Amino acid sequence: MRSSNPVLGEKTFVRFVEAGPAPNTMTLPGVVNRTAFLFLLLVAAASVTWAQVASNPQNVMPMMMGGAILGFIVAMVTAFKPEWSPFTSPVYALLEGLFLGGISAIFEELYPGIVMQAVGCTFGTMFCLLAAYRSGLIRATENFKLMVVSATGGIALLYLVSMGLRLFTSYSIPFIHEGGIWGIAFSLFVVAIAALNLVLDFDFIEKGVEAGAPKYMEWYAAFSLMVTLVWLYLEILKLLAKLRGRD
Repeated sequence: MRSSNPVLGEKTFVRFVEAGPAPNTMTLPGVVNRTAFLFLLLVAAASVTWAQVASNPQNVMPMMMGGAILGFIVAMVTAFKPEWSPFTSPVYALLEGLFLGGISAIFEELYPGIVMQAVGCTFGTMFCLLAAYRSGLIRATENFKLMVVSATGGIALLYLVSMGLRLFTSYSIPFIHEGGIWGIAFSLFVVAIAALNLVLDFDFIEKGVEAGAPKYMEWYAAFSLMVTLVWLYLEILKLLAKLRGRD
């Protein structure tokens, strides 16, 4: 049971298979309900920083950076302590919302209408992949998982190298941020890999339900889906910005 989602490791559910079903177990409807709740929290927090862009722009960057840094810390805590997820996953959603609200408002000022396009593409992609997964058109085979995991790791490494170069030198990897042909092709590739991570997450969560994971894992599963959806949304937002920038 492998997933390239950084919060869903290979052994997340294995111990529950070994221990046997818990009295009150994880269900798919429970995961859906908790994912919807986390999404509402994220939107509520995002609306705060979104409003600050127009009224108090000087507050936006501290709120964005605080949300991003603290959100990353909470995500790491949740990854190592899944039993804390009923408490940490709502905090993560609120913190991530602060970051997404600010970055979305900035992109919206540059390219009016881009946020609704990115949101629509994100959820459209999720529902299409979910339908394909449930119908059997896409199967999370071991080769499929290996391909997605390898590609995700490569993208993460490239982003880390790019961040290091921008922090300590004047050089940056141009196709990551620029809107040329290669930049758009790279963004399309990253969006595709981010979307395929959803397939691995659907499969992994289904395995958790079959394994009889305890009820709190519904929160952890919802949190893991939020991580992937946030990544997918940001990559789609960047891709649309590159395309709009060429007009």
